[in-house]
Amino acid sequence: MSLNALNTATAGLQVTQAAMGLVAQNVANAGTAGYVKRVMNPVAQLGNGGVSTGAVARVLDTVSLKQLRLETAGAAYTSLTAKVQGQLDALYGTPGSATALDGVMNGFAQSLQALVSDPSSAPARSTVVSNAKSLSGRIATIAGGVQDLRSGLESQLGGDVGSASELLSQIADLNTKIVAVTGNASGDANAAELLDQRDARITELSQHLDVQVNALHDGSVTLLTTSGVTLVDHGSATALGFDGRSTLAPGAVFTMDPATRGVGTVTATTPAGAKIDLVATGALRSGSIAAALALRDDTLVQAQRQLDDLAAGLARSLSDRDVAGTPAAANGASGFDIDLRGLQAGNAVTIALRDGQGLTRNVILVPTAGNAPAAIDPAQTADPTARVATFDISGGPATFAAGIAAALGGGYAVSGVPGAAAGAVRITSGSATLTGVSASVTVPTSAADTRTGAGQLPLFVDSGFGNGVFTGSFEGGSHLTGLAQRLAVNPAVGADSTALVAYGDKTAAGDAARPQFLYDALTSRSTTFSAASGIGGVSAPYSASVQNFAQRIIDAQGAGAAQAQQLDEGQQIALSTAQSRFGKESGVSVDEEMAKLIQLQTAYSANARVLTAARDMLDTLLKI
Repeated sequence: MSLNALNTATAGLQVTQAAMGLVAQNVANAGTAGYVKRVMNPVAQLGNGGVSTGAVARVLDTVSLKQLRLETAGAAYTSLTAKVQGQLDALYGTPGSATALDGVMNGFAQSLQALVSDPSSAPARSTVVSNAKSLSGRIATIAGGVQDLRSGLESQLGGDVGSASELLSQIADLNTKIVAVTGNASGDANAAELLDQRDARITELSQHLDVQVNALHDGSVTLLTTSGVTLVDHGSATALGFDGRSTLAPGAVFTMDPATRGVGTVTATTPAGAKIDLVATGALRSGSIAAALALRDDTLVQAQRQLDDLAAGLARSLSDRDVAGTPAAANGASGFDIDLRGLQAGNAVTIALRDGQGLTRNVILVPTAGNAPAAIDPAQTADPTARVATFDISGGPATFAAGIAAALGGGYAVSGVPGAAAGAVRITSGSATLTGVSASVTVPTSAADTRTGAGQLPLFVDSGFGNGVFTGSFEGGSHLTGLAQRLAVNPAVGADSTALVAYGDKTAAGDAARPQFLYDALTSRSTTFSAASGIGGVSAPYSASVQNFAQRIIDAQGAGAAQAQQLDEGQQIALSTAQSRFGKESGVSVDEEMAKLIQLQTAYSANARVLTAARDMLDTLLKI
C-alpha cells in the first residue's frame, strides 16, 4: 500500500512540477504577440491510480481568431483608405483660403469682375492674366499630386504583395513542420510553438489580403481568398507577383487587356505553374492590397477625371458657343434643325431620344478629322450610358449631313436645311422621338485667333498639343485625359492682354463686353460635365457653372475624406473589440495564472506530504 502511495505521490509531484513550468511559461509570454495560452491535461493511469502529465494544449478560440483576422483585414483596408483620402483632400487646400482651389478660382473671377468695371486699366488686365496662370497652375499642381499618390500606391503594392508572398511560403513551411511533430508525445511543446508561429503569420497575412483558413486532420491548414483562390495547400504555397510601374501618368489605368494596361497587376502562380490575375478576377476584397488597388484604380482616377473635366470646362466655357436645335418636320417625321457651322473635331453633337417607355437616352456624335479611333468609349464622353458614334468632318460643312446620316444609321433622315448655309443640318425620325439636339461649338480655330467678332476667347490652351485650343478632340487619343496637367494660359493673351477687351469692331481697349462675357461664362453659364467625374450622379451628366463645379469637387473630396475617416474609426473599434475578445479567451491572464500557481503550490505540498508519510511507513516497516 505504501509503495503504491509512494509511486502515486511521485507521479503527482512530477505532474505538478510540469504544470508549474507551464504556468511560468505562460506568465513569461504574457506580453508576447501571437502567444496562445497553454494548459496541460493530466491523464489518470488505470490500474494503479496514478497520473501522468498528458498533452500540452493551446487554449484557442477559433471563432474569435477568425473574427480577429476578418477585422484585421478590414482595418488595414479602412486605414489606408482614410490616409490617402485625407492626403487627397489636403491637395485642394483649406476651403476658403486664398491658395485653395476655390480661393484661386474666386480670385480669377473677381479679377474679371474688376476688369468689367475698368476695362481700360492695364493693371487690371495684367491681374486677370496673372490670376489665370495661378488657376491653371493650381489645377496642375493638384493633378500632379493625384498622380504622385497613385505612384506611391503602386510602389506600396509591390511591397505588400512581396510580403504576402513571403508569408505564404512561411505558412506552407510551418505546415510541413507541424505535420512532422503532430501526434508525437515528445513533440507537443514544439507543435504548440509551431502552431503559434503559423497563426501569427496568418494574422499578419490578413493585413494584406482577406483569407479563409481551413484546418485539416493532419494538423496543416489550407488558405484561400474569400473569392476561392487557393493560396496554401499543405506544404505548397502559391507565389504572388506584381509587375509594377515606376511612375504613373494620367492615362495609365487598369484594363483587362495586358497590351493596354498601364499599371501593375497582382498575379498568383500556383505550384503547378498556372497563373491567375487576381485583379482582373476580382479575387481581392479586403486588406491593404485591395485598398491600394481601389484607391489607385477608382478613387484617384475619378479625382483626376474631375480635374480634367474642370480644366476642360474652364477652357471651353470661355471659347465655345452653345447651339440648340429648333423643332422641324419633314415628310411626316419630326426632329430638329441645328446650325453646326464652325464645328471642330471633338465638338460633340448630342441627340436626346425618348423611347416608348418614356425613358430618355442620348446619342453622342463626335466629329473627327480623320485621326481619331473609329470607336470611342462612352466613358470618355459626358454620358457613359450614351451611344457614341463618330463622323468625319474633314470634307467641310457640306459633308456634315452625310456624315451624321452614316453615323446614325437607319431610322433617321438627315439633310441640309433648305435656304440655310452649308453646315446647317436637319435631323428627323419617324420611328424615334427626338426631344432635343444640341452642340457646343468652339469659336476660335486657333490660339492665335484672339480677336474674333464675338466674346469668346481662347484664354486657356492645351500645352501638350502645341498650345492649341481645347475642343475635346480625340485626334491621336483623348485630349481630355491629363488636360489638368497641361492647361496653360494662351501665350498670345499673355503677350498682349488687350485681347481681353479689344476684339472685332471693339478695337478700343476700354470696352467691357468681352470681360463681361468671360465673367458670365465662368460664373453663370451652364456647362455640361461628365458623369464619370462622380459629381451630381454616376449615370447622368452634370450641368453647372465652372465656378460651381470647382466648389462641388472640393465638397465631394472633403465629404469623401470625412466618410473614410469615420469608417476607419468604426473599424478600428471593431478590431479592438475582436482583439480583446480573442485575448480574453486565448491570451494569458497573469491574475488567472497566479491563482492557478497557488493551487499548484497546495497540490505540490499535499503530494510531498503523502510522499513523506509513505516514506515514514516504509522506514517503520523496515525497522521491524
